[in-house]
Amino acid sequence: MAKKDPFSSLRIPEFRWFLAMRLFIVLAWSMQFVLIEWEVYRITKDPLSLGLIGLMEIIPAISMALFAGHIVDQNEKKGLLIKCFSGLAIISALFCLLVHPNFIDSFSKNTILYGIYALVFVGGIIRAFLIPSVFSLLGLIIPKKEQPNAATWSSSTWQVAAVIGPALAGFAIGWVGAFWSLVFVVFCVIMALIVLTQIERKPILNPKIGEPIFKSLKEGLSFVISSKPILNAISLDMFAVLFGGAVALLPIFAQDILKVGSEGFGILRAAPAIGGLITMLISTSIPLHQKAGKKLLLAVFGFGVCIIVFGLSTNFWLSVVALFLSGVTDGISVVIRQTILQIYTPDHMRGRVSSVNSIFVGSSNELGAFESGLTAKLMGTVTAVVFGGSMTLITVLITGISSPTFRNLDLEKDLEEHRKEE
Repeated sequence: MAKKDPFSSLRIPEFRWFLAMRLFIVLAWSMQFVLIEWEVYRITKDPLSLGLIGLMEIIPAISMALFAGHIVDQNEKKGLLIKCFSGLAIISALFCLLVHPNFIDSFSKNTILYGIYALVFVGGIIRAFLIPSVFSLLGLIIPKKEQPNAATWSSSTWQVAAVIGPALAGFAIGWVGAFWSLVFVVFCVIMALIVLTQIERKPILNPKIGEPIFKSLKEGLSFVISSKPILNAISLDMFAVLFGGAVALLPIFAQDILKVGSEGFGILRAAPAIGGLITMLISTSIPLHQKAGKKLLLAVFGFGVCIIVFGLSTNFWLSVVALFLSGVTDGISVVIRQTILQIYTPDHMRGRVSSVNSIFVGSSNELGAFESGLTAKLMGTVTAVVFGGSMTLITVLITGISSPTFRNLDLEKDLEEHRKEE
């Protein structure tokens, strides 16, 4: 049997441009979210205000997701991404204005806070279109047989940006302040837009152009519901992210519990992303396809344990290790889930399936942030984190017991079939 090439997808020039584009946009996104979290908590000192950031993004992201998936499947992907990136550049520029010292001195804290929430809301609308557009474009650049390898590199690139972004944001707050940090965010979005121009426009593979929207949405939902590997994978990850949203409360841990300031905050934010990155880089050489179901269940269970340890820790470095290991386990989960989505999703339905996935998983990050903020307000910060981790463990046990087919899922046979077809 021929040895697998861990760099096979990187030999495709447009895929390298795609990775550069994703690096810049995720770097901008992750930095901006951290900077906004910090500013909001600095203004309010209220954990619920952190949860409201997630709520303001999830409302439009969920309500627009299925419609966005239909639009993505009906239109050319590069053009949609150009519009999304342009919108994000404008939003980031307005964030710069809101945190500028002159603006802060001229307006009340409530005005600034409501302005931040409004921009986050508009960003949620753009995100509803951006995520399925990126997912669909990847499928058009990469042949089927290379998609598992490409999914790993794409996820690794996301993790690289997620490592650099939070850490850079945390340090930048202390070095140059929120305003200049957000100026750099605008620069990253513009760079993503420039890199995107190097990718050629792709054909629209949907054979049902002009199909009525409700019929199109019904077809997308029916496909996800009938595809048990996809449905189980995204459902499991959704509940894990929903209840394990401890990261949303990191400003409280950094400022009030561990008392490590903005630099410590940056390290805490970067720790899970570093763990995920290491896992994903290793997975390019050691694939996770065999016994994927069991590996996914064990990974999410380990994630829940790490969240509980983090919640109970009062030692900074123990907290960092717990978050690092949560990233390792989450990295395994992401690689397996993305491989399942790439393998089982037809090209003409990628927009709609990705939109459903964003409702289940992507938006659960923000809903998890709101859940964490609300439970922290009601129970206390530490109790809320431990509660979330415990609910993650219960979710894994229920899924593993109730779905033996998913527990025994093995992707190797499906990958072999795709290789034979091509």
